Amino acid sequence: MGVSNKNAQDNIQPKGNKKDFKKPLQVLHISKKDTQIIKNKQINSQEEINKDNIAIKPQIIKDESVKEIDESNQNTKAFDSSQKDLKKPLNLSEQNTDFQIERTVDEFDFDESAFLEALNANEPIGATGETISGKVIAIESDGLYIDIGGKAPGYMPKKECGLGVITNFKEKFSIGLEMEVLVIKEQNADGMVTVSARALILRQSWEKVSSSAKNGELIDVLINGFNRGGLTCDVDGLRGFIPRSQLEDGQDHQSFVGKNLKVAFLEVNPESRKLVLSEKKALLVSKLKSLELGQLIEGEVLAVKPYGFFIDLGGASGLLHQSSLTNGSIRSLREIFSEGEIIKALISEIDLEKGRIGLNTALLENSAGELIIDKQKVMQEASERTLKTKALFDKKKRLNEH
Repeated sequence: MGVSNKNAQDNIQPKGNKKDFKKPLQVLHISKKDTQIIKNKQINSQEEINKDNIAIKPQIIKDESVKEIDESNQNTKAFDSSQKDLKKPLNLSEQNTDFQIERTVDEFDFDESAFLEALNANEPIGATGETISGKVIAIESDGLYIDIGGKAPGYMPKKECGLGVITNFKEKFSIGLEMEVLVIKEQNADGMVTVSARALILRQSWEKVSSSAKNGELIDVLINGFNRGGLTCDVDGLRGFIPRSQLEDGQDHQSFVGKNLKVAFLEVNPESRKLVLSEKKALLVSKLKSLELGQLIEGEVLAVKPYGFFIDLGGASGLLHQSSLTNGSIRSLREIFSEGEIIKALISEIDLEKGRIGLNTALLENSAGELIIDKQKVMQEASERTLKTKALFDKKKRLNEH
């Protein structure tokens, strides 16, 4: 009978290098039945340990001092949990500590009038384009400092002190001199605004010439220069221009330099700084000023247009619009008047600013369409018929004056 060697397999060495040899893993085979038995034994053992622990667990009896410590710990935990939720409002009734609330601001102590007064005191003075009265408080080589009532004075550069070149600067301006200035730049970081006397003079000049143009005023100007397009002049510190086409004789326009001309305003535009004058319009305005509303004039038909007739009034022309021609219905303007025909009409409008004259023949009719039926009779009786329109034009004159 042979003897089995349990380590026989361990003694068997494979051929080859020993370094490459790896010992095979030993696998323990356990059946499912054995596994279930082991699990049941572990559960029963754990239950017995738990029963023993329950049985031998001592009863803890807390004395009064321990209770106070526990209550203190519970209060501390409650406080910590309240701190975790910052959005939860603090309920003072749940705390044992008395809080003393300090009153810092009360809305009933707020004085609105005092607050507004403080704001007004610090409000910056001088918005761009605002006119302010001030007093010279300091003179420097490059400009002036003017007290304008703000927290800082206004500064006026030398070039803004007036029109043109100022030679006697310190003689013209003295400490304490009161003057009006225009704010041209709002305050800087130091609260100082930039002001100008020159800009204020120019603004006032534009306002003056605009009013003069509206009223149809004529002015005399000194011609101080010329170019290919016309002549230049000075009007209250503003540069005026007279086109060659607006001269009565523009052939030799250079010869006007150094001479005075009577002109009317043709275009006044402060935004674009455009000031255009006209000698021809001045002659027309002079003619218009010799006319008055309701006056009966006689003139030649210069042209027939789709909207009416242009009538020569001797140095000026008036427009007889089709709406003012007759109270009747017409098919064609030429069935009433033709070019070269001498007619009579009433002056119904005088616009000196635009140099325009409006005429009317419908007011000369005694019945609607009479001018179409019997034009010759209307023209012959025009002087007598003018009298009945006097009251109408007198009323219109009064309205224009107001």
